[in-house]
Order: sequence, then C-alpha cells, then structure tokens
Amino acid sequence: MLLYATLIKMGFATGFYDPNGEDDLTLVDCMITNAVRCAPPGNKPETIEEANCRPFLTSRLAALPNLKVIVTLGDVSRRNVLKALGLKASAGVPGHGSEFQAGPYVVLNSYHCSRLNTNTGRLTPSMFEDVFQRARELISQA
Repeated sequence: MLLYATLIKMGFATGFYDPNGEDDLTLVDCMITNAVRCAPPGNKPETIEEANCRPFLTSRLAALPNLKVIVTLGDVSRRNVLKALGLKASAGVPGHGSEFQAGPYVVLNSYHCSRLNTNTGRLTPSMFEDVFQRARELISQA
C-alpha cells in the first residue's frame, strides 16, 4: 500500500505493514483517521454521511494538542477537515500539493492514494512522497 510505504520512507512510521494485521507498524508523529468512509459504488459519500461522521473527526482533532500539520487525502477529506474546524469547505484551496492555513494548522492536500488514482498515474509515489516531505519540513519548523 502506497500510504504505509510512504509513511515508513518519510519517517512517519517504523516496521512493516501487513493488510492482514500481522505486522509491527508503529506510527511516528502522525495519526491516521477517516473523515468519512467512501466505498464503492461511486466512492462518494452522501452529504448526510459526512455530517454524521464529522463529530468524530472534530473530537479526534481536538484530542491532539500538539497537532500542527494536517495532510488530507482527497477532496472529501479536505472539505470535512475544514468543516470540522468550523470553517467553510471553500476556505482552503483544493488540488494536489496545495497548502494553506486553517486556524492554527497548516493543511496539505494530496490526491487520495486509491488504486484509481495510483493505477492511472494521477498520483505517483514521488508526488505522494513530496507531500509528506513537506509535512516533515513544517513539523521541524514548529
């Protein structure tokens, strides 16, 4: 999986990842959470699903007092992070590699690391690594 390989390569995780759970992966300076679960068909959540999931995202963000940088994977994530922070979904610029301030946080956007995006070349490992390299730089500056 591109996400875990990238996290390990960029120093945000150690160990190895096994989709069956037989691994020793440990996250470092990061947390993974869903804004909402997108699943086929369509991979597009309904507005009500986003609204129902948002309190969980809001509480996860609030539970991280040292949080400085948020990496969003996909536009659904970007919009929901902004809304969870009490901002308009249009408050942050969409698009892979965009970066903006959202309250006390810097938000970095990436295309979602789905097979659809990686198999078509819309998102390459190098593009994905660049986002996490930037996250590491921002964390080091704080």
